[in-house]
Amino acid sequence: MAETLPEAVRPRAKSYFENVAPAHDWHHVQRVAALAETLAEEYDPDERILFSAVWLHDVGRGREDRGEIDDHSEWGAEEAARLLGGSGFDVTDAEIGAVQHCIRAHRFSNDVDAETLEAKLLSDADNLDALGAVGIGRVFCYGAERGQPMHDPAVPIDADETRAGATSVNHFHKKILRLPERMYTDAGRRLAEERREFVETFIEQFEGEAAGDR
Repeated sequence: MAETLPEAVRPRAKSYFENVAPAHDWHHVQRVAALAETLAEEYDPDERILFSAVWLHDVGRGREDRGEIDDHSEWGAEEAARLLGGSGFDVTDAEIGAVQHCIRAHRFSNDVDAETLEAKLLSDADNLDALGAVGIGRVFCYGAERGQPMHDPAVPIDADETRAGATSVNHFHKKILRLPERMYTDAGRRLAEERREFVETFIEQFEGEAAGDR
């Protein structure tokens, strides 16, 4: 049986993750794929587009983290077009463009609205992996990668003027707890709300312990 487009794309995409830090490594991509499968059960996406985009959405992340590029989603979209258009894949220009849109629209900080079902599902799946127990682990991994403190009582959230949070705990307040508002699908919103509640409970416990109250 001939392999599908996403099956053919997957090993090519994996090759970009040999030296990527844990917060955005290949395991993250695999979790996003599993979440996309769960969300897709309630909809009828073009799975060629959705899962090709899932495997490719963070191929530029390692390069951005190393300071080699400014925007991994834009670079990734261009790299996806190069890969899909020049490697013998049976794919149309329209499909390449659809995959590129998914990749450009998945990033939290970009001003690119997801306009297709596939882009909405990828965005929701990617954001869900930043919530819940896994999301907590990823926040502290990413903070450590950047040399950021977990918590600093001298920088409370109301005095933190940074965009993403000067500490890992502040990052939860600045970004992570806002993710449910960014969900495009009802299925994504339901899962996001469950995960948000878990994160809020964790932050309350963490801040109590840090203050010596628990």
